[in-house]
Order: sequence, then structure tokens, then C-alpha cells
Amino acid sequence: MQRAEIQDDTAAPDAARLPAHERIYRQLRDLVLFGDLAPGQPVTIQGLTERLDAGMTPVREAIRRLISEGALEFQGNRRVTVPELDASHVSELILARQWLDPHLSLRATERATPADLEALTALDETLDAAIARGDLRAYLELNYRFHKHLYEMAESPILTDMADGLWLRFGPSLRVVCGRIGTRNLPDKHKDLLAAMRARDAEGAARAIREDVIQGMEQVRQSLEDVRPAR
Repeated sequence: MQRAEIQDDTAAPDAARLPAHERIYRQLRDLVLFGDLAPGQPVTIQGLTERLDAGMTPVREAIRRLISEGALEFQGNRRVTVPELDASHVSELILARQWLDPHLSLRATERATPADLEALTALDETLDAAIARGDLRAYLELNYRFHKHLYEMAESPILTDMADGLWLRFGPSLRVVCGRIGTRNLPDKHKDLLAAMRARDAEGAARAIREDVIQGMEQVRQSLEDVRPAR
């Protein structure tokens, strides 16, 4: 089965036809996922309705969904915030991702079509360009889209939802870390992964993505540990 190149949900032509509550949920989810709402930064519900140019009801529904997913916390006085990670949280995320991502990559390699490999390669090339020009926001979005497409190729919806949900937990902190170290210092095993996938080496693809995950998450943990004494 051929798959089209993955597109950003909120930018796709069909997004305008989504119910208002779903469209607003995706927009708010992206603000969290890509660190536009900083961890620990309180925001008012009214402020979010203005930022999203949306009514109070769909914004409240989006907030409820994201709270249930662990991506937001209610602070009272009509304020919410993105939870702040600590090093112990990152350890749990590493434990989960170092199994989920390799397993999904193995399945994706077994099911990959030429169109899939072409789409992943195009995403990786665009990602490289974002790194070269120091475009942090583009890097974060493209890196997520690369992994998201890989997950969907695995055709394992329950595990894909689990892996995708973890990004809401560490995505905001990844934005902070990348802002400190710069895009050029980020680990990237995508080319090793793609080479293994083209060779139909499922185990090699799993190893490459495991290294990618662990190196990236360890940078997040180290950064959190480095700033702990100043807090």
C-alpha cells in the first residue's frame, strides 16, 4: 500500500473541515508539543482563546483533553501550565522510548514502501536544512514529523498512540534544551536508520533509532541536571 508524504495536520486542506473542538485541540497540542508554551509558564484560559482566536468552549475542551494526556496541569484561577520535567521523569521516558521506538522502527522497516522511504528521506533533508540555518522551531516540528511518520508506517495503532503521547511529555523541555545547545549539536541517527531501512535490515533500523532516542533524551536529562542547583 502506497502512503502519501505526511503533512502537518493543522496545515492540511482537510483541517478547515474538522470540528472546531478538534481543530483547536490540535493547535493547542502543537503549542505544547513544540515548546511554544514553556514548561512552568502559566497561561490563562482567556489568553489561550485570544491566541488561538477561538471560543471559550472548544478551548476548554482542548485543555481538558491535554490535561488528561499529562501535557497540561490546571493551576487554579483559570490558569494552566505545561508540567516541568525533572531528571527522574526523563529516566522513565527513556525506559519507555528505548523499547517503543525500536520496536516500531523494526515493524516500519518490514512494511516500508518506496513512497515511505522517499517521504522519510525528504523530511530528513528538510530537517538538515533547518539545522544548518539554526531554525529551532522548524527542527522541532520536522523531527517530530519524521518520527511520527515512522510510527505510522509500523501499522501498530496502540503502540503508535503510546509513543506519540510521550512526545507531549518531553517536547516542551526539548525546546528549552535545544535553545541552550543549538541545533548543530543535536544527535541525529536518521541517516543510519534510513540506510538500514533501504537494506531491509530491520534490526539495524531498530538499533539506529534506539541510539537516536537515547542520545537525545540523555541530552535533555543532562541539561535538567545542570540547571538544578540554580533553582
